[in-house]
Amino acid sequence: MNPKRVPPTPILNNLESIGDPFKRKDFSTAAFFSHGKPPKGSQIDYEYTLKFLYSYNGSSATFNAYRREIERFLQWCWRIEGRSLLLMRREDIEDYIRFCISPPQAWIGTKSTPRFLTVNDKLVVNDEWRPFVVKVRKERFREGISPEKKDHLLSQSAMKAIFTALSSFYDYLTQEQLLDANPVSLIRQKSKFLIKTQNIDVVRRVSNLQWEYVIDTTERMANEDPEKHERTLFIMNCLYAMYLRISELVDDERSTPIMSDFKRDHANHWWFYVTGKGNKSRKIAVCDEMIEALKRYRKSRGLTLLPTPNDQSPLLPKFKGKGAITSTRQIRDIVQYCFDTTFERMKEDGLEEDASDLRTATVHWLRHTGISEDVKIRPREHVRDDAGHNSMQTTDRYIESDEHERHASGKAKPIKETF
Repeated sequence: MNPKRVPPTPILNNLESIGDPFKRKDFSTAAFFSHGKPPKGSQIDYEYTLKFLYSYNGSSATFNAYRREIERFLQWCWRIEGRSLLLMRREDIEDYIRFCISPPQAWIGTKSTPRFLTVNDKLVVNDEWRPFVVKVRKERFREGISPEKKDHLLSQSAMKAIFTALSSFYDYLTQEQLLDANPVSLIRQKSKFLIKTQNIDVVRRVSNLQWEYVIDTTERMANEDPEKHERTLFIMNCLYAMYLRISELVDDERSTPIMSDFKRDHANHWWFYVTGKGNKSRKIAVCDEMIEALKRYRKSRGLTLLPTPNDQSPLLPKFKGKGAITSTRQIRDIVQYCFDTTFERMKEDGLEEDASDLRTATVHWLRHTGISEDVKIRPREHVRDDAGHNSMQTTDRYIESDEHERHASGKAKPIKETF
C-alpha cells in the first residue's frame, strides 16, 4: 500500500512513557510497522532519537518542539524513503523539506490530538493523530470556519524550526560518532527555503487604548467577584508589568513560582526571581505599581501584604485541589476571557473597530506590550535584562520607528536635480 495514502502510526510518546533510554536495552521498532518490516538500521535510529530527546527532560517546551520535528522526519525516513536517518545526505534533507511544504493529505489533520490514548489502563495508538495539522485563526473559528487539509501552509517560522531541530539532532549524532558530518549544515543555499526579511516582522501587541480597557475591565471583574478574579487581575499585571512568559507563571519541571520569589534587597528594592526560557534564571526589577498589585492580591488571599523570605505559598494556586497552577492552557483561558469581555465592553462603547485586535490577541501580546512601552522610557539594557533577551538586537525589535517621519523624509526626495 502506498504510504502516502495511509496515516502513519505515531512513534514518540511523552517523557513519562519514554523513561530513561540510557537504562533501556530493547529498541525494537517492529511495533510501529503492522504491515511489512522496519527498515534496516531503524533500531539505532530509535535508540539515539530517544537519547537525544531525553537530554531535554528539563524543558518540556524544547522537548515537545524537537519531538514534533524529529517524529515527522522519522516518519518520512522510514515510511516514505524506507531507509535509516543515518543514510540521509544533504539532497535527502532538501527532499524532506519539500515534502513538509506539501505533505500527503493522509498525513494532515485538522485538529491537534495526542499521539497515544490510555484505554483500560493500556496505552493505545490514537487513530486521529497526524504529523501535520491545519488550524484556523481563532476569530475565523468563532465565525464557524473550519480548517481544511487543502489549506496546509508551512510558515517561515515552521521552516526554521525544522532546520533548527534537525541540525541539533544531526550534531548530536555526529558527536556520538555515528556520522562524519551533519548533512543539514552542508545545505549551502538554505535561502531556497528561508526568506530573509528586513523589519517585516511586526511585534504583536495591544494598543494603549486596548490595554487601558483590558486592565480596567479586569479590575471591575475583580471588584465584582474577588474570589475568582483577584487572581485574574494579578496574572494580567504580571504579564504586562514584568514581561513574564506564560510558562514562567506555572509550576513545571523548571521551577514552582512561589511568593518568596519576590525579594527585597538591602536598598529596599524589590525584585522578582524567575527561571525562564532555556532554564535561564533572571531577576526582574519590580515597579511600585506592581508592588501595590501584589499587596492587593495577597490581601485577597488572607496573607500579609508583602511576602517574607520563607513564604512558600504558590504564586498562583489552584482553585480546586492543592498546589500551584500547572497548565499554561488554564492561564490562556483566563487571559482570553479578559480579552473577550473587554471586546464586548469596547463594542458597547462604540469602539468595535478599535477593539478588533483583541479577537486575535494572545497571552504573549501582553509581554510584548509591556516591553514596547518600557523601551520608550527606560534604558534599553535594563529592559533587555528584565525581559531575559539574549541580545540587544531582540530588544531593539520593540522600538517602534516613527513611520510618519520616515515617510515624510522620503516623500520629498528628488529623482532628478532641478534648476
